[in-house]
Amino acid sequence: MSRKATLSKEMKLEIIERYKAGEAPSRLAGIYDVHESTIPKWFNKYESIGSSAFENDKSNKSYSKAFKETVIKAYLEGEGSLEDISNRYKISSRGLLLSWINKYTSHIEIKDYDPKPEVYMTKSRKTTYEERIEIVEYCLEHGTNYKETAIKFRINYAQVFSWVKKYKQLGEEGLIDRRGKNKVESEMNEEDKLRHHLKKLEAKNAYLEMENRALKKLEEIERRSIREKHKKTSTKLS
Repeated sequence: MSRKATLSKEMKLEIIERYKAGEAPSRLAGIYDVHESTIPKWFNKYESIGSSAFENDKSNKSYSKAFKETVIKAYLEGEGSLEDISNRYKISSRGLLLSWINKYTSHIEIKDYDPKPEVYMTKSRKTTYEERIEIVEYCLEHGTNYKETAIKFRINYAQVFSWVKKYKQLGEEGLIDRRGKNKVESEMNEEDKLRHHLKKLEAKNAYLEMENRALKKLEEIERRSIREKHKKTSTKLS
């Protein structure tokens, strides 16, 4: 699949205007060579913070402890969804915001954020099969935050990304070190192909189960937030 073109701020604003005027995302996607699902996301960002949503900022952002706590409080007090809050405060991803919320609700200290570009250049290190499982589970449970995971486990960013990708495709078996032992599909007999297909299905189910656990955790956070909000409202009324 070919990579979609990177559009300028002006071009994105033009797409937003046409989208607001009623043109279908599928039509605009074909004209401007972008993914159809991207257009509503751009529109939501534009509605939240205006044209500054499309300013080019390739630098790593720093987030202070105070900023994180402000953002977490805004979400827990029901000021908007993960996407709304991320857009309003210009946070790079919903996953990053979710990882802050998970830490806060788990009573883990919130700290100032140092971009730490060195995680991209850290040398790859040897890990055991059990370590790789632990690393992948941590990454998925913290909003697929590859950088935070790399820092925590003192490994290379690319290693984390690769292991998560393999886990999504093949489950825990994808984390086994098979260098020099792989058999390409063209060399497999029918039994091997069937076994390989079943393993991929099992891996997909395992990933969906883990994702479901993360969603349930988020739902519990939201329910707790609503209960706290109702409690505060009741206290004020009384």
